[in-house]
Amino acid sequence: MPRSGPAPERPAEFGTPLDGPVRYTLAPSPVDDLLVMSDGEALTGLYMSDQRYSPQIAADWVRDDGLPVFAAAREQLDAYFAGELRRFELPLAVGGTAFQRRVWKALTTIPYGSTTTYGGLAKELGRPAASRAVGMANGRNPVCIVIPCHRVIGADGSLTGFGGGLPRKIRLLELERGRGPGRR
Repeated sequence: MPRSGPAPERPAEFGTPLDGPVRYTLAPSPVDDLLVMSDGEALTGLYMSDQRYSPQIAADWVRDDGLPVFAAAREQLDAYFAGELRRFELPLAVGGTAFQRRVWKALTTIPYGSTTTYGGLAKELGRPAASRAVGMANGRNPVCIVIPCHRVIGADGSLTGFGGGLPRKIRLLELERGRGPGRR
């Protein structure tokens, strides 16, 4: 199944996380409280509670609710959930393998309100037989919502494989189609 909707977005740029303590805050949202992580300059993580592969807050992490990148993330997330923001403009620094980072970058090109398939994404990456590997990388996305892994669906159009759970995936897709949480 090819992508539905408008032409692809320009890919996001990713930095490499800086050394130092993990800084974090919690941000409320219509789909759950979100754990937002940073290296002090860029977002390094955004997770829903009980999300697969979500890290646990560690003793050496620093809660820093006033960090400017967190203020920007909260503002953009609020606008997204209100249906007013279609593309995030936040500094991102993510770890991961070279292949994971390629998949995550490709995810950022899926336009708001559109979907693609794991196989379609694999073909875009020049690895048409790698749909399972794309799915695994998609599931390890460290910055949910901002890197829109919820926009990837099964080849038959089914909603499969979302680390935050299918009910949240449905809510995010409905939001982007004008029928979801936060819509007035």
